[in-house]
Amino acid sequence: MYEYLTGTITVVTPQYIVVDVNGVGYKLLVANPYRYQENTEQTVKVYVYQAVRDDDISLFGFIDQEEKQLFMKLINVSGIGPKSALAILANPDHQGLVDAITNNNIAYLTKFPGIGKKTASQIVLDLRDKLAKESTGTLFAAGQDATVNDELKDALDALAALGYKERDIKKVQKSLIKEDQMATDEYLRHALRLLN
Repeated sequence: MYEYLTGTITVVTPQYIVVDVNGVGYKLLVANPYRYQENTEQTVKVYVYQAVRDDDISLFGFIDQEEKQLFMKLINVSGIGPKSALAILANPDHQGLVDAITNNNIAYLTKFPGIGKKTASQIVLDLRDKLAKESTGTLFAAGQDATVNDELKDALDALAALGYKERDIKKVQKSLIKEDQMATDEYLRHALRLLN
């Protein structure tokens, strides 16, 4: 499984881009290929998801980790395949999409191609709680505390991955913000001591 590719973008078409990595061209289906046009012939990092079917292996590309995470959530919804998820992500307002899902805004979701009321309702049903519970603001969070630096954010994400509850993480976050800046592993060790 690929996580990301680092290389130069050599081709931009309406459906896909090609990233040259050490002489090998990877065709990546992306939400909006023209976002990458200004980066042609420059070294870029593109996050990747590999989809394997009986008759096809495709690579899907994303501008950042957050976009990839949202894509992964969308394709886990019944009735949403990778290409439908890309069509949804082609809208650059990803925060608007997250807000629509968490606020049960079916009308917003049905504006996307191939998304009817039934599928929109399924998206809300499957993702509303998951997106609302994003504990530390990894995924397009509104209102992320400006004092949360990258190292602290990573440590809080690690706590969520370990299964700690959102309310416990928020309590620890308040304490850790008051500390001098540390490395991620130091924040994590400190947080675990506070939790235990």
